Amino acid sequence: MNTKSIESHIVKWLSDYSRKSGLNGFVIGVSGGIDSAVTSTMCAKTGLNTIVLNMPIHQKSNQFDRSKEHINWLKKNFKNVDSHEINLTDVYESFSNSLPKAYQDQLSMANLRSRIRMSNLYVFASNKKYLVAGTGNKVEDFGVGFYTKYGDGGVDISPIADLLKSEVFKLANHLGIVSSIQDAKPTDGLWDDDRSDEDQLGATYDELEWAMNYLQVSSKENLSEREEKALKIYQHHHQTNLHKMNPIPVCKIPESLKS
Repeated sequence: MNTKSIESHIVKWLSDYSRKSGLNGFVIGVSGGIDSAVTSTMCAKTGLNTIVLNMPIHQKSNQFDRSKEHINWLKKNFKNVDSHEINLTDVYESFSNSLPKAYQDQLSMANLRSRIRMSNLYVFASNKKYLVAGTGNKVEDFGVGFYTKYGDGGVDISPIADLLKSEVFKLANHLGIVSSIQDAKPTDGLWDDDRSDEDQLGATYDELEWAMNYLQVSSKENLSEREEKALKIYQHHHQTNLHKMNPIPVCKIPESLKS
């Protein structure tokens, strides 16, 4: 993997897209994870105005601290980066207090956190005429659909969505992303505990990448018991989350009914 060339390619793509869109920069939510760290760094490297937002909602201190460390690193290295810390805990609490308790299961409320953050990103983007940069990678966006519909999936552009998670880590190492982020277990930060992405998905990103590749190759080797399980996990998530990855279904009305 030629990380230097990939870096240059993404930076040029971001710059070209921004210029053609007539917008002036980027807004990114920084979570303390590897994907948002790489995405925000790529945006900063364009030289265009870049706003990074730290948006805690009952956030674990280690996640919040990693976000702050990365933001400080960005601002030290890139003069075009501005940052804001917007604590959305009270917004979340107010929203949840308005909802019937019977509808507040853990997953729905975790997704609510993501959707509140998305709304906040677009306030800044609309005000400044910037683009919201997505932080999803290829496994999450096109493999298992591991993102919140109209939450972290609600973006204008996806700079790293053609990179596997392992490739994002390689790019992060090339960019010199702070070690606390490179060494941390991937997590979406949407829960009150420290559960990792692997805890939620039931498989590691390496296993999910293997499953994606296995289903695309023509020759099929004999699988171990764990490989068979990882493949079933991947296929289950992929099928369950197709509603996120496919275009919104449109009910086509026959012309004969319109006339």
